[in-house]
Amino acid sequence: MATSKVLLASVFLSLLVLHQVHAVQTNQATGNGIPQNDSSMKIDCGGSCAVRCQLSSRPNLCKRACGTCCARCNCVPPGTSGNYDACPCYASLTTKDNRRKCP
Repeated sequence: MATSKVLLASVFLSLLVLHQVHAVQTNQATGNGIPQNDSSMKIDCGGSCAVRCQLSSRPNLCKRACGTCCARCNCVPPGTSGNYDACPCYASLTTKDNRRKCP
């Protein structure tokens, strides 16, 4: 009886530790760790989004969505499309319908 309680407690603690490790990795991947308030570290969202949206069929809509994502993540992937691996936070933002928010 005592052995089963020890086994159950160790399984519970193992699951708790795994959950914490996963949460820390997720925060690091999405950039939600320690926020940077230093204004010198901010990128030029207007310029970066203008480059990103230059080939868009709806450039004003693209720039508005890109600007919102850039303000939250402080990064914009290079190029006019794709390259989401360069900015995981940018890629992780979704709409209510679970579609990508950021162009």
